Amino acid sequence: MLSIFYGILSALSWGAGDFAGGLATRKLGTYRAVFYSDFLGLLALFLVIVFYHEEIPSVSSLILAGVGGMLGSVGLMALYYSMAHGQMSIAAPVSALFAAVLPVIVSIFTEGLPTRIHFVGFGLALTAIWLISQGDSAHRFHLDRFSDLRLPLLAGLGFGSYFILTHYATIGISSTVWIMIASRSAATLMLLAFVLARRESFTVPRDAWGVVLPNAMLDVGGNLFYILALQSGRLDISAILSSLYPGATVALAWAFLKERISRPQWAGILIALMAIALFAV
Repeated sequence: MLSIFYGILSALSWGAGDFAGGLATRKLGTYRAVFYSDFLGLLALFLVIVFYHEEIPSVSSLILAGVGGMLGSVGLMALYYSMAHGQMSIAAPVSALFAAVLPVIVSIFTEGLPTRIHFVGFGLALTAIWLISQGDSAHRFHLDRFSDLRLPLLAGLGFGSYFILTHYATIGISSTVWIMIASRSAATLMLLAFVLARRESFTVPRDAWGVVLPNAMLDVGGNLFYILALQSGRLDISAILSSLYPGATVALAWAFLKERISRPQWAGILIALMAIALFAV
């Protein structure tokens, strides 16, 4: 039950972070928005570790976390870039589905088959992710070329790899903050090099801090709850529940931006609740 609880909190936090991240992207652009999310989150984690002492994990765990953090940030940049270039209806569902499926496959081979009820839950959750990621009739999934899938698949591969590598980084250890520090340190350095190579300005408009800071803190929260879910349960259930994050993004867009929730999205939210109930059995 703890794993399910943490997985849901991870989805809510990541979904809210993506909502803030979307607003930050409008003000800063894709690459700077992702960079500041990682950088500010890293600063917050360093402040936490000063007051919250925990054992430093092994070098192998830190390396796995670092690689996972870089791949996760690559996935986030690919997702934002894909959505910004008119592939939103493809990018959201494909990336979320692929990110959820990869850990499920790995978990079957490493942790054994889940129960039949959980299998049904996986199917419902994947269906929910797809439906929640759909917009209104003008933005439904439509594919003209296979090349349209390249960036969404890259995003899903990055997210799924983050899920898997973070799982292996946390096996047998109780550390959480150090794992997140390793993950964000590697991602921040990679993004710093990327922004410098593009010669982009690091200036943040004053009116952007109101969404940049929440984006960073909510992303940290999503990572924390995902790691706690891993430490208290299976990889597949933790990853697939965390992948329900589009639901929170859609709900916040409806509440604050007055965006319409389509019938498929409402159906996806209800199906997600059914999946969560099955995981709790």
